[in-house]
Parts: sequence; structure tokens; C-alpha cells
Amino acid sequence: MPTGYISIGSNIDKDTHIPSSLKALEAAFGALALSSVYETEPVGFIGDSFYNLIVRFESNLSAKEIAKTLRQIELDHGRTRESQKFSARTLDLDLILYGDQVINDGRLQIPRDEIERYAFVLEPLAEIAGDKKHPITGKTYSDLWQHFDKTQAKQIKITPNWH
Repeated sequence: MPTGYISIGSNIDKDTHIPSSLKALEAAFGALALSSVYETEPVGFIGDSFYNLIVRFESNLSAKEIAKTLRQIELDHGRTRESQKFSARTLDLDLILYGDQVINDGRLQIPRDEIERYAFVLEPLAEIAGDKKHPITGKTYSDLWQHFDKTQAKQIKITPNWH
């Protein structure tokens, strides 16, 4: 059964939306393993800080079915289809890895390029899957994080009330 990793982010009512999304993800995919939660400054716009984390799960569903489930959970949490890439959001759920699959099919991209571009994705991924290898580069996520340029990374590990 393939192992998947989902990046979760929220900066609108995040203490409500993230725990609620975790319940929805658990209902859809079963047991989850969670990284630490990171409070992160927004990238690309001015606004409230985000909470970001990575969850690991196992599933026999196709990547497209998983992505469809994630979109529905986002919509159930007030996300609108018109939301812009760099903007405040109630909930952002992205399937960033699924087994060793490499998919580039319209909006579905696995592995997501955000893994190597953003500290808020890579640091929690390195924490929860440090010894796993990126299916394209072959480098471990711990190695990618170790060599990541952290000068622009404005985030701290936190312990929210619900974690």
C-alpha cells in the first residue's frame, strides 16, 4: 500500500480548520502520522502567519482520487475555488508525495516542487520522512533540508493546543 504525504496549511481560523481537517483526513484515509506544527510567515503576500505541518498516511486509492478528496475537504472548510496562489486561506491541502510516483497531469503534480522550494514544506517533511528519498533527485529529505538555504525561512516549531 503506497504511503502518501499531505502538506497542510492555514492562516484563517487555523486553530479550528487544522484540527477539523485532521479528523476529516483520518476519516478518509485511516491512521495519520503528524509532523510538528510550524508557525510560518506568509510567502508572497502580507497577512497573518500560517500553521503548517505534514501528515503521512497509507492508501490504495489513486493519486487523483486522493486529490479529489483533499479538494472536497478544503471546500468543506470554506476554501473557495477562486483563491489565489499567494493569499490567505482557511485550509490548503496538497498531496506532495505518493509512494515513488512521479505524476505531472495538469494540476496534479507529484512530487510537488514546493518540497524543494519552501521551508514550510521541507522542514516538517524532513522531520517525518527524513530517511525517505525524493523520487526524482534521489536525495533524502534530511539531506535536502540540511542543504536548504534557510536565510529566508521565517518559521518556528510550535505546540498548538490541539496537537
